[in-house]
Amino acid sequence: MRFVFKTDYDQDMRLFKHGGQRFWYAMLGLALMAAPWLVSEYQLAQLSLIAIYGIAGLGLMVLSGYTGLISLGHAAFLGTGAYTEAVLTMQGWPFPLALACAVLLSAVTGVVVGLPALRVRGIYLAIATLAFGFILEEVIVRWEAVTGGNSGLAVPAAALFGAALSSTTSFYCLCILFAAAATLVVLNLLRSPTGRAFVAIRDSEVSAQSMGIHLARYKTTAFAISAGLAGLAGALYAHQLRFLSPDQFTVVQSVELLMMVFIGGIGSIHGAFFGAAVVIALPQAIGALTPKLPDALGSAVGLQPTVFGLILIGFILFEPMGLYGWWFKVRTYLELFPFYRRGMFRRQRSFQKSERLR
Repeated sequence: MRFVFKTDYDQDMRLFKHGGQRFWYAMLGLALMAAPWLVSEYQLAQLSLIAIYGIAGLGLMVLSGYTGLISLGHAAFLGTGAYTEAVLTMQGWPFPLALACAVLLSAVTGVVVGLPALRVRGIYLAIATLAFGFILEEVIVRWEAVTGGNSGLAVPAAALFGAALSSTTSFYCLCILFAAAATLVVLNLLRSPTGRAFVAIRDSEVSAQSMGIHLARYKTTAFAISAGLAGLAGALYAHQLRFLSPDQFTVVQSVELLMMVFIGGIGSIHGAFFGAAVVIALPQAIGALTPKLPDALGSAVGLQPTVFGLILIGFILFEPMGLYGWWFKVRTYLELFPFYRRGMFRRQRSFQKSERLR
């Protein structure tokens, strides 16, 4: 197992801890750059969706994974960004300006939701965010003059510097660029005093407050950052699908986003993208296996939600740290073999959450 001997504080704050991380991230970047020549157009569109969902997962990870606040209405922020981008683009606004407005409006909406929710926590906070999700869904349906109501809203292709990004390849490159930028923003945020305050609030609000951390300020900031990233994902989502309707931003979508974070690995940047890959790839896998199942099972209503639920229950029972936690254990096993001890991860239950996965 690799241990890095640190001699100063700056070394502890580096983005890459050692040369191995630089190498593998460089290989990942090269693979993503070569994807348009290696995979089909359909698979490239799926990779774009993974990048978009990964950005939304990063936002929810900041709120739930690093600040410890539960949101069951995150699809509302996604819808805010999507409809803002669609309406402004249809009115002739440049893509960068419309995107900035979508992110800003979503962040302001997050502050509006976060302020009343400061007095509640746990299940009551989840109910408060759930109520906001219902409110926004009703607003989208009723405000037909702007959103198109149940009839939906057609979204034009994104255009950058006068060139329309209508091809799958060009839009894929845009999504990967924004996903990489969002990842760097979140990584640097977590290395900053604000990010460390988020982690302190998650571990113990009483201890954080005793150290001088202003709970209301940092919780509101977490809501704003999380909603802003969800708004960015929503804006890209609108251009990816090219059509918006209220049934795309329901409570089911919010639960799916939360499930994505838990399956990927709560409290992990990698987990946001692992979970996004599962959420995007699993319906395709279920659809491919359905014809091979017995007729009574393949034609059953709710097959996909049932499979998702069983997978989530399995992760909660057997791997609470998600896919990234599983990969961390496999990597540790390979690095320590043959000296790996079976129960070496059991002691983590006595650690603070901030001490895990380092």
